Amino acid sequence: MHSELFRWNWLLLLCLLLSCASEPINAPVGDRSQRPVRSPDSHRVRQGDTLYSVAFLYGCSVDELVAWNGLHKPYTIFKGQTLRLSAPPVKAKKSLPKASRPAPRASQPKPYYPPSRPKTAPSAAAPAESVARSKPKPPAAAAPRALPDSSRRVIWSWPANGRLISGYNKKSSGKKGVNIAGKTGDPVRAAAAGKIVYSGSGLSGYGRLIIIKHNKEYLSAYAHNRKLIAREDQWVKKGEIIAHMGHSGTDRTQLHFEIRKKGRPVDPLRYLPKR
Repeated sequence: MHSELFRWNWLLLLCLLLSCASEPINAPVGDRSQRPVRSPDSHRVRQGDTLYSVAFLYGCSVDELVAWNGLHKPYTIFKGQTLRLSAPPVKAKKSLPKASRPAPRASQPKPYYPPSRPKTAPSAAAPAESVARSKPKPPAAAAPRALPDSSRRVIWSWPANGRLISGYNKKSSGKKGVNIAGKTGDPVRAAAAGKIVYSGSGLSGYGRLIIIKHNKEYLSAYAHNRKLIAREDQWVKKGEIIAHMGHSGTDRTQLHFEIRKKGRPVDPLRYLPKR
């Protein structure tokens, strides 16, 4: 009797254990794909870096980099140099004790000065030095070409003739611009007149890249090119061919085009003319 009861109790306990084991136990799962990417505090300068490429990489302006790092003209950076990517902390000023007021001075008599002699008229024969100074100065050298003021409106045009593949996505964690389709070797044109401030392939994900500065506010960027034609420090006109389309840094032939205002990406379709 006792053995029979023990056997039934053991079977009941075994059934309970098996039923518990059959139910899945769900561990908490977090969605890591939407976590924001932490921006670094500094950048270590690599071979081929320029202030414009570093500013473009981190979405800030060259003026901000200059101010944050206390750079001076000609704003040269060196391989291995560490650049701050944010403003340095402001140090609190220590208040100094107020200085005690000095005792008022006793009044003293004004000193006597003899009258000055009258100035004589200059002689007819002027010294050689005066004659040399009176000669007209040679014309000054022409000032270097400068970018237009930021108040001047930039007249934009489409940099390529292909169809629009994808538009601007403000929430994208990657490149923020538009993608334009085309064939390998198609011309890539300057969207507006300006100066080439970067021409190279040192920015990961952009392939062969060209950046044009149009004025003190606006930049434009042209990525994934097959061949770069325009060189750094070259001035280009609106519509001038600066590169040939390709697929460097991407999986298909296309032009990735960006417009940046004060270093921050903006929607190019707000500036480009309607097709």
